[in-house]
Amino acid sequence: MMPHLQTDRLLLRFWKEKDLDPFAKLNSDPRVMEYFPAPLSRTESDQMVKRVQAQLEEKGWGLWAVSELKTENFIGFIGLHAVEQSTFPVHFAPAIEVGWRLAFDYWGKGYATEGAKAALQYGFQSLCLNEIVSFTATQNKRSRKVMERIGMHHDPADDFDNPKLPEGHPLRRHVLYRIFAKEGKYG
Repeated sequence: MMPHLQTDRLLLRFWKEKDLDPFAKLNSDPRVMEYFPAPLSRTESDQMVKRVQAQLEEKGWGLWAVSELKTENFIGFIGLHAVEQSTFPVHFAPAIEVGWRLAFDYWGKGYATEGAKAALQYGFQSLCLNEIVSFTATQNKRSRKVMERIGMHHDPADDFDNPKLPEGHPLRRHVLYRIFAKEGKYG
């Protein structure tokens, strides 16, 4: 049985068919997708869920669907993702990334921080990882604040150009944040 994670206010769980509509809605919201190359079409959004779901089934962990415990409303995803050199050729790959994407109505409530902390704890305690990374476009101050709140550290020497974006693209430059198990916070 694939693990789910529960926090005080959130359930990080396997994806359900009924998540597809609200996920497509958040992926087409320009506010949510501001620091991505473009909003996703419905087809692209559904394909992403299929890939994420397959990874969850294969590994037992990944980018979990997230719902509020109180309302059971789907709010987005939070979890861990394998960064592979073959698909994302960057200096820090292979690595495990903690990531999140939440619907705009659920921003500013601390949900990304709460869920990301649970994902980090799972990564360090259950998967025995030594390091977890996170990255985003340099301009994405909101996500960078979450990375800092969950205890991650930024070294400008680690910053990189996103290999999937062309030279001159305004979102090409990315920041890399890291956290190590030995820091004791989650281990």
